[in-house]
Amino acid sequence: MWFRDKFLHFLTPVTITALLATLVLLFSIKGETIVENPLTILWMAVPLTIQTVAIFALGYGASKAMGFTYESAAPTAMVGASNHFEVAIATATMLYGLSSGAALATVVGVLIEVPLMLGLVKFCVRTKGWFPAESNVDADGAEEENQGLM
Repeated sequence: MWFRDKFLHFLTPVTITALLATLVLLFSIKGETIVENPLTILWMAVPLTIQTVAIFALGYGASKAMGFTYESAAPTAMVGASNHFEVAIATATMLYGLSSGAALATVVGVLIEVPLMLGLVKFCVRTKGWFPAESNVDADGAEEENQGLM
């Protein structure tokens, strides 16, 4: 209880602030490289985009084929498609430094992944009707429909 109620409430803003500070630092260090080398960025962006969309499609399609509800299918596909660049950023900067090519790749990853994932979320919302509605069993054993908030 203490961990969830006290520590996480303290730690969450610290971790978010640290991640944002790292991103600002990386973008400020790598901004010139990104602007001066658009072809390099494109060479990194294309495979990341293809990978993310392919994994999302595989997860979303498999969820549909297995009869998942939308409330299970959408997060399953999104988590599967995520490249977890926050972990990559931390790893690249700790192992190779802020001025490394690995750090550049993580910056490009964030630049690609964030708008791409937002687009995939929009796609999920538009295709919610492809999936069966989530049903819950109430205390009397009768099923009731749950429309969800997404």
